[in-house]
Amino acid sequence: MHIPDGFLAPGVAAATAAASAGAVALAARRSAGELQSRRAPLVGLTSAFILAAQMVNFPVTGGTSGHLMGGGLAAALLGPWAGMLSMATVLLVQAVLFGDGGITALGANVLNMAVIGVLVAHALTRAARAVLGGRTRHLPLAAGLGAAVSVEASALATAAELALSDAAPARLAFAVMGGIHALIAVAEGLITAALVAYLASARPDLLPDDEQRRGSWWVPVAATVMVAGVLSMLASALPDGLEWAAGQLGLVERTGSAVPAPLPDYTVPGLAQLPGRSLAGILGAVAAFGAAYLLVRAGERRRETA
Repeated sequence: MHIPDGFLAPGVAAATAAASAGAVALAARRSAGELQSRRAPLVGLTSAFILAAQMVNFPVTGGTSGHLMGGGLAAALLGPWAGMLSMATVLLVQAVLFGDGGITALGANVLNMAVIGVLVAHALTRAARAVLGGRTRHLPLAAGLGAAVSVEASALATAAELALSDAAPARLAFAVMGGIHALIAVAEGLITAALVAYLASARPDLLPDDEQRRGSWWVPVAATVMVAGVLSMLASALPDGLEWAAGQLGLVERTGSAVPAPLPDYTVPGLAQLPGRSLAGILGAVAAFGAAYLLVRAGERRRETA
């Protein structure tokens, strides 16, 4: 769902960039008062894991693939504001380091996945938990439902931006993007529910309901390295949802890159494809962790000196 350069009209790109900047600034202010310093590693690890997980494409249907978007997972672990910052960090690293999502479309991608995706997931997760009784054991199901709907909401926001840019007729854009991402949304919900269920069992201290306990970080670190360095090499080569939709909508010839990426398409120039992808995944995860961690600590320092 990462929109590349060339798909959006300048006015749409500018408007979404302004909206995203305002939302991220608000998230930074709100999360600065909520996050403690000891939570900074969790924000960093969540960002690193989501970036790694987005590299693992799985076949869906009709010659397409999907991958975890991560907004529901970020909302479940971090809440709406820190979750928004985490996802925005992931998208920034992907655009700058890998060219995954255009620099000129970064505002739209942040709006769709970090703002809309996280807020929709958070709202539906809270609503589902309230209906189910609000207990921690209900969190996996609630988070899965929120994550699934967040993917469809982000896909429809992308379709609206393509239609406003005259890149495709609105009816066709909504049908294509909404249809293929409805299937991906099911997988997103199942994966998110499974991950949250595992954490609720093995590491409840990482969940908002059990923040008083503290555990070691080696399990989430090892999981992130495994996903980024090993599972990423097994990713499906089929086009993802937006790439497939771009083919259906006749947008492929518009695809371009405004700024060359140092590790284009998750590869390391000069290395063979598989080891290059593994190394690129690990480097990206480290970059996402560092950027998110420093962002949280910077907010904490500003709050202490205010």
